[in-house]
Amino acid sequence: MLEEWLIRISEPVIVIIDLMALFIVVCGTLIAFASSLRALVASALDPNERGERGYLKGHERRVLWMEYGRWLVAALTFQLGADIIESAIAPTWQAVAQLGAVAVIRTFLNYFLERDMGEVREREDDAGREARVRREPPSTQG
Repeated sequence: MLEEWLIRISEPVIVIIDLMALFIVVCGTLIAFASSLRALVASALDPNERGERGYLKGHERRVLWMEYGRWLVAALTFQLGADIIESAIAPTWQAVAQLGAVAVIRTFLNYFLERDMGEVREREDDAGREARVRREPPSTQG
């Protein structure tokens, strides 16, 4: 009786969470696509916006993909939640395998995203220090 009720309630919850994950992926994809188009147009109109080979500068491209990666990590987190609920109410080997696959993908994506974010932060910090050094007047010693 209680188990049947739990299964009946969990099934629509899983579908809703999966739809939320899908919505997050769609939103992130649309935002990344719009940002890519905006950057592409900016680089086409202004040669200073281009990198060495005529493409987007490496930093801008990396920031764009990091933003997209954040959306994907968020969606995978929702997907993982839905998979946990599903494997808790109906533990099949297929559900457990799917849960494991989503967990591994999310872990790797999160690891590389964090690594890239650290590199971008370091570059931004270095660029900020260089800008401050250029603005500071030379010190005079008396």
